[in-house]
Amino acid sequence: MKKITIFISALAIFIGIASMAPKAAVAETFVFTAIPDQDESKLIERFGKVAAYLAKELGVETKYIPVKSYAAAVTAFRNNQVQLAWFGGLSGVRARSLVEGSKAIAQGAEDPAFETYIIAHSSTGLNASDSFPMGIKGKTFTFGSKGSTSGRLMPEYYIRNELGGSPDNVFSKVGFSGNHSKTIALVQSGAYQVGAVNFQVWIDELKDGKIDESKVSVIWKTPPYPDYQWSIRGDVDKTFGAGFTERVTKALLSMSDPDLLASFPRSSFIPASNADYQPILDVAKQIKLID
Repeated sequence: MKKITIFISALAIFIGIASMAPKAAVAETFVFTAIPDQDESKLIERFGKVAAYLAKELGVETKYIPVKSYAAAVTAFRNNQVQLAWFGGLSGVRARSLVEGSKAIAQGAEDPAFETYIIAHSSTGLNASDSFPMGIKGKTFTFGSKGSTSGRLMPEYYIRNELGGSPDNVFSKVGFSGNHSKTIALVQSGAYQVGAVNFQVWIDELKDGKIDESKVSVIWKTPPYPDYQWSIRGDVDKTFGAGFTERVTKALLSMSDPDLLASFPRSSFIPASNADYQPILDVAKQIKLID
């Protein structure tokens, strides 16, 4: 009986000590989003595949959630509703500034030298040129999203520099379509005479047969600038374990499935850093999109 009592006492002490030990980390779902630069149905198909890939590579449940706007993507990142996001240059700069320690970790091989295409309806009589198309002045013009790098920030920068005024002052009407696919559709239909579009979306939709070049064409291409990137919150290692940022980075840089890459579309992913996007921050401050 005495031995049993001693055993029970020892067991009680062990349990008490164990109860005071740090709890093992609770399994978390790794969540990511992306700026809505194309139709939502296309984004869900595209990023559903990426979620499955990341879940396999990282060994944690991974989920993609769509958002309705560029601003909503930034807000979700700030509020830790998502821990990873596929941002444009401007939205990435904004998001990382709101979450301490956040990093740009990967970009498409095409992203250090991204371009915006200025497109015009055939009725304008405007043709392709290596020089900025001064003839767009006085026309109706649509940007993409208000928070888009390729659909707003960079084209507005060149419009201000070349035409000497804000878009509201140099165009007869200014619109914001919300995404690049809609910009193409609006200019192709003649609802707007001219617009600014992400060059990759133009190439993708041209390949898919969605563009009638007898109605809409590219009249100017901007000089290259850095754009899209994957950004990750600075606190993911605390949530998912030491080295998690490096594991996510490795998974993205190792993505080689042609089907996955084609859905972006990108030929591969390469390393990125916050410093790569300093030119975007500088331009955003210059035209007062960021204080």
